[in-house]
Amino acid sequence: METGSITTPFGRRSMTLGMLASQVMAGEIRPDQSVDKWKLFRALCEAKPLLGISDRALAVLNALLSFYPKNELAQENGLIVFPSNVQLSLRTHGMAEQTVRRHLAALVEAGLLLRKDSPNGKRYVRRDRAGEVNDAFGFSLAPLLARAEEIEQLAAEVMAERLHVQRLRERITLCRRDIAKLIEAAAKEDVQGDWQGLYQDFRDLVEGLPRSPTTAQLEQLQDALTALRADILNQLEIRVKSTKQRGNAGYIERHIQNSHSESLSELEPSFETKQGATPKQDSGRGHGLEEERSEAIRSDRPGQQGGQPGRRDAAAGLKSFPLGLVLQACPEILAYGPNGNVRNWRDLMTAAVTVRSMLGVSPSAYEEAANAMGPENAATVMACILERGGHINSAGGYLRDLTRRSEKGEFAIGPMLMALLRANAPAGRKAG
Repeated sequence: METGSITTPFGRRSMTLGMLASQVMAGEIRPDQSVDKWKLFRALCEAKPLLGISDRALAVLNALLSFYPKNELAQENGLIVFPSNVQLSLRTHGMAEQTVRRHLAALVEAGLLLRKDSPNGKRYVRRDRAGEVNDAFGFSLAPLLARAEEIEQLAAEVMAERLHVQRLRERITLCRRDIAKLIEAAAKEDVQGDWQGLYQDFRDLVEGLPRSPTTAQLEQLQDALTALRADILNQLEIRVKSTKQRGNAGYIERHIQNSHSESLSELEPSFETKQGATPKQDSGRGHGLEEERSEAIRSDRPGQQGGQPGRRDAAAGLKSFPLGLVLQACPEILAYGPNGNVRNWRDLMTAAVTVRSMLGVSPSAYEEAANAMGPENAATVMACILERGGHINSAGGYLRDLTRRSEKGEFAIGPMLMALLRANAPAGRKAG
């Protein structure tokens, strides 16, 4: 059992007031106080950011707890564990002994462990003739028991903060979607207003957010987006009210017709591309405010039949776009054409096959896309994917998703090209 007296470290290690405070706190443990060691360890993992300890230090602490014979940490069971560094290395899956010592020191400094060093610095136990522990030298888990309530409170604070940030991100995503679609609707309906300016303000707000924002930055962004959405809604509500007062039947008829137009993909991307995100999350990136109305030129691919200007691809009803427009929107594809140039549709399709292999898109995925969209449109989509490669986790999954949507009539290439055209405009605006 522990003697309860203050102990100082062995050898060159110096005594600190922090160590003394931890020992005083450990001496104030109530006799009936106990806690489940694994429940407490889970709370420690949650509270890690506030305690200033690393995940590897927690791995060492986990190993120490595994040497404690009971599930309940309690004074009556003794609170000293005395494994050697070799044993700790084995329990931490081969962590180097020098690294184990460094993380043990970090746990002591954080006030989660106490050293009870023997006269020679070794860790061992003395037992009486009945086999009961008479004295033990090693690491005391008493600070964990003494700080159990504090650790659980810190863990609750971390979880509450995480939930708050999650809700902030959800609200921001909803605001982004609302603003994007409201601006798109206003542009389609020819509502008077500086919609391009509002859209640019919107993009400036979103793109000004750091990659790893703080809670305060997320709150500021939410407030700014909420105010912008309210401004847009106010302008649209004024238009709706004035239309009702005029009884403009022609406007209402046009509104009904537009509501049955080709389904467009999401104007705005998801809030962020997470590691392992599904292609569905990236499928809405980069669509613009209006659908391109350019007509397709006749393909010069040998054996191509029926290529008339302004035609829609027979495979999926997708409209083809002029090659010059595609290359202007997707200039990166030029480097993959024959001799570093794309002069015609045949060159673009050759470049698309090269890009397909480079991005890890399977031949079957590209073949399905060509069958569903037509070869020119499939090559165009590959050029767009190459242009936005940094925003797409899985090019193959993204292409299959677009293929499925194309088969259902839910995908149009125009908005994707328009967004890339704006991104590559001389003004240097970032891609949406």
